[in-house]
Amino acid sequence: MLSKSGLRGWLARSAALMTLWSLASEAVAFTGEKWNMTQGVTAISHEVYKLHMAAFYVCCVIGFIVFGAIIYSIINHRRSKHPKPADFHESTLVEIIWTAIPFVILIGLAIPAAGTLIKMEDTRNSELTVKVTGFQWKWQYEYLGEGVSFYSTLSQESNVARQLGSGIDVNTVPNYLVDVDNELVLPVGKKIRFVITANDVIHAWWVPALAIKKDAIPGYVNEVWTKIDVPGTYRGVCAELCGRDHGFMPIVVRAVSEAEYKTWLEGKKKGAGVEVAPAAAAPVAAPAAEAALPVAAPAAAKELSKDELVAAGEKVYTANCAACHQATGAGLPPNFPALKGDKVANGPAEGVIKQVLNGKNLMPPFKQLSDQDIAAVASYVRTSWGNKGSVVTAEAVAAARK
Repeated sequence: MLSKSGLRGWLARSAALMTLWSLASEAVAFTGEKWNMTQGVTAISHEVYKLHMAAFYVCCVIGFIVFGAIIYSIINHRRSKHPKPADFHESTLVEIIWTAIPFVILIGLAIPAAGTLIKMEDTRNSELTVKVTGFQWKWQYEYLGEGVSFYSTLSQESNVARQLGSGIDVNTVPNYLVDVDNELVLPVGKKIRFVITANDVIHAWWVPALAIKKDAIPGYVNEVWTKIDVPGTYRGVCAELCGRDHGFMPIVVRAVSEAEYKTWLEGKKKGAGVEVAPAAAAPVAAPAAEAALPVAAPAAAKELSKDELVAAGEKVYTANCAACHQATGAGLPPNFPALKGDKVANGPAEGVIKQVLNGKNLMPPFKQLSDQDIAAVASYVRTSWGNKGSVVTAEAVAAARK
């Protein structure tokens, strides 16, 4: 049994320990994403963070009072000190107090939380809309109205390192498992609307720094928006268990200035063959002699040799196909069959082209690739790993699109 002096010492040590713990918690709370919710880089993320911290501090106070009362009762009302237990009954005043206080706390938290939720759902007056589609196991981004669309998959460096028996120290891989081949590039200071869906199973698009976490559901479209205040690179992941490689479909958002975004977008449009409107300029009258001259036809695209075509196809395959069909062509049966010795790969070229353009089963369509890229990757698949197919031409791909 503790003496009075021993009890006072124990209480003092407990109080000191709780004080140190609270100070440590305060320090940890501001270290960022590692121990606490990130403050993010949007106005909404800042509001969410403040609500989170308010609820956290309320819980700390409640915990301190409740556990303090428990510890006090254990020490001061133990049997050795009070052999005869108290025999008092209910107190209406106490019951009113402990009912009213939680009610006030809940209302105090609910009112600002409801206001923030309403703001989060208001996608009106957006200046840019991006469609996000989840696939096993990658994301597709479409800039609606801009003619730009691409897939974003786990970076090749991370994909190689994660393989069993790769022999690569993952600690040496930059941004291991949270890096991609194609980043989602967005302008800062613009209200951006996301429409989020999925092609196969339920996914969830989650970027903590933007305070966005929305389910991607096949056949259903969710909406959310953001307005990024600070340029930078912000990473996220799929937050819904979506199959075996759920942990290998990261999200990378790169926020840039409006000028840099426009330059990037124009480059993407040119790469996709989308006509880019020229910058406005004062019209200049052409001399009559020059106006009579015929306009030269654009230079024809360089015809690649078989080796050049296969080499280009290997790059396209690595960026778009290797995550599922593997770098060796061995695939991941039964969901992703092997391409090595595959009947389609060794059959008529039309079969390969059709499958790349339209997809099949879990394989998404890749119509966003250029005719040259599809011809290159089809040629690579048909002539690699012992396959005996012939090369494919861009003309054959163009004909298959019609």
